[in-house]
Amino acid sequence: MRREDVADFNIDGQRIALMDPQRGIRKPRQLDAALSIRTVFSIDPGRRPYDDERGSDGYLRYKWRGTDPRHPENVALRRAMEANLPLIWFQGIETGLYLPVAPVWFVHEEPTRHQFVVAFDEHQRDSWDQTSDAQVIDLRRAYADRVVRERLHQPVFRERVLAAYENRCALCRLRHRELLDAAHIRSDAKGGEPVVTNGIAMCKIHHAAFDNRFMAVRPNYEIEVRADVLVEEDGPTLKHALQGLHGRSIEVPRRRALRPSSALLEERYEEFLRAG
Repeated sequence: MRREDVADFNIDGQRIALMDPQRGIRKPRQLDAALSIRTVFSIDPGRRPYDDERGSDGYLRYKWRGTDPRHPENVALRRAMEANLPLIWFQGIETGLYLPVAPVWFVHEEPTRHQFVVAFDEHQRDSWDQTSDAQVIDLRRAYADRVVRERLHQPVFRERVLAAYENRCALCRLRHRELLDAAHIRSDAKGGEPVVTNGIAMCKIHHAAFDNRFMAVRPNYEIEVRADVLVEEDGPTLKHALQGLHGRSIEVPRRRALRPSSALLEERYEEFLRAG
């Protein structure tokens, strides 16, 4: 959604914008605490003005506005934390386009690092503490990793990849968003990052074919279908949806900085060749 989509929201008969047009923290005048937070889109996440990082405990952090604990926006965030109020976290998908992640809660403040600790579900919120028990910490980290991946990284990754590919499959140009996925080049299990250059927009059949090594995408963006699949005879779906792609090039994003990483494609292509 765009900022204008939430600029005139009705709450109890009052019109309240859910996102601030200029700032990352939204505290409407009608409320005592913050209502939403925002992370802007950047092709290079490392160059965002605020570095919202993940702690060793698996919980994400959200940075203060500046370094003054008494800044009104930081006070508004603190009030939301103290009152255990849910917040909306708007994640930048592309310039001016956001994915709302809600509800989230602030469960702790780290003043020396100018940041708050964020929980993404009620269990994560209620289980927060600063125990030193190693087993508890490991269990909490494992749960936090899963929750952050499912509620934040996966949906944000999908939306950013689909936006980069203008909501169409890079292989067959299908435009129905309900049938589109963001395919990882390097998988989560192998440490693949949820960034656009590690993804390709694919319809579900091509995503499954890619993941199961029926085909690969070479570093020059050319599609290679596995040799045994090319000689199969199994009706029009196989003929047109897979065999017909062999030797064609995928459609890549207009912006070079968002195109698939050649190094990651090379790595994935080598895996494809070894599996064959």
